[in-house]
Amino acid sequence: MKKNIGRKSWFGFTFLLWALCLHSLTGIAQTRNEIVPGEVWPDDKGNHIQAHGGGIIKVKDTYYWYGEERRQGLDSNYRYVSCYSSKDLMNWKFRGDVFKMTDPDSLGKKWVLERPKVYHNLKTGKYVMYMHVDGQVKGKAGNYSYARVGVAIGDSPVGPYKFIRTFRPLGHESRDIGQFIDDDGLAYLIFEDRVSKGFHIAKLSADYLDVEEDICLIKAPLEGGAVVKYDGLYYAIGSALTSWNPNPNKFATAQSLKGPWSEFKDIAPVETNTYGSQSTFMLKVTGTKVTSVIFVADKWKPRTQWDSRYLWMPLKIGKGELQLPKPQPWRINVKTGETEMLE
Repeated sequence: MKKNIGRKSWFGFTFLLWALCLHSLTGIAQTRNEIVPGEVWPDDKGNHIQAHGGGIIKVKDTYYWYGEERRQGLDSNYRYVSCYSSKDLMNWKFRGDVFKMTDPDSLGKKWVLERPKVYHNLKTGKYVMYMHVDGQVKGKAGNYSYARVGVAIGDSPVGPYKFIRTFRPLGHESRDIGQFIDDDGLAYLIFEDRVSKGFHIAKLSADYLDVEEDICLIKAPLEGGAVVKYDGLYYAIGSALTSWNPNPNKFATAQSLKGPWSEFKDIAPVETNTYGSQSTFMLKVTGTKVTSVIFVADKWKPRTQWDSRYLWMPLKIGKGELQLPKPQPWRINVKTGETEMLE
């Protein structure tokens, strides 16, 4: 016997179908056509990107963003490096935690792995990861007395990466690190040295697995070092030693990596403390029309590190000047290199 479906039953069926569709879409982020500094930045799964203190490389037409994985619920016996990929710098796909490491040198529960940077060695085909490894050394005060770099290697940008060793580059202490690839393809490690009260720019060996030559020590007590070359001039950025607290980041210029370097000047109004951020990296995007340089920085939340945000903004740069504009939504065309402010 044929039965008619009543209005209530039809409504219930429709509501159930809608709920199932909504559930299936949960966690999937919408396509983004802008970068909003300081806001939650969802990946392709709808989760806030966890790539703190990171670095970015480009392989063919894809950008890879590496950083400290600080999501909640991680096994505290390990430290993790995450990886995300993107074609447009606005939409990022989570590629997993490409490096996972236990305490390498018996440094205790509070040991740290910070500021991972990956280099692609075109000669060997390998991907080499550098990181700041630290902890408390017996007989010395403070949790940052180990002051070393760690090195790992992988066969693809998304790993997995195999840990090799930790060491002090050329015998120097090393805390915050940065990376730089010059126009001639030579690779450099930037590392902070509080004994020498400055940060080093040092050339890597041919296989990138060691530090070969100390090119320059920029005598300024700064961390978060980043270097970019723009229109034939080198620009270096760093932040003052104020731990998690933001401060006025500064820049200097030089005709050569060896220096001499100019006096440091503020990149933003002093009272903004770099708009609450700390320098991490400068990403140069060379397009068919223009070359843009993006200031990549962290807005740290030390008590809720998984919720730390990012401040990305195109810099006003050229002729020896560098300025970080007031953060606002913006977008970039990676093919042409052009950026557009949206407010």
